[in-house]
Amino acid sequence: MATPSEMRLLETTRLEERLAEFARERDWDRFHTPRNLLLALTGEVGELTEIFQWLTDGEAETIMSSDKAEHVRQEVADVFLYLMRLAMVLGIDLDAAVQSKIALNAKKYPPKA
Repeated sequence: MATPSEMRLLETTRLEERLAEFARERDWDRFHTPRNLLLALTGEVGELTEIFQWLTDGEAETIMSSDKAEHVRQEVADVFLYLMRLAMVLGIDLDAAVQSKIALNAKKYPPKA
């Protein structure tokens, strides 16, 4: 049995394969530079932000029960997919990066006794 440090928190292999295939089929690899992907990611974060921009806190908390829920889901997916593709192009193992960051945050912000 794997120890907690050997367990993967994220399994992204199939998604990485699908994203690579999607880009390859469209000859988009040449456009998927770190800079371009970061700009696209920023644009998608902006689109997600626009949905929430003028909402009250109460409206934002209940948005997934509103007619905007599907739009939110689509924009969150766009952000996630561009972030995933950026990590792929940069050679970042997201599971390792996430585990490392959680460990750093645990030291930086220990639980209150």
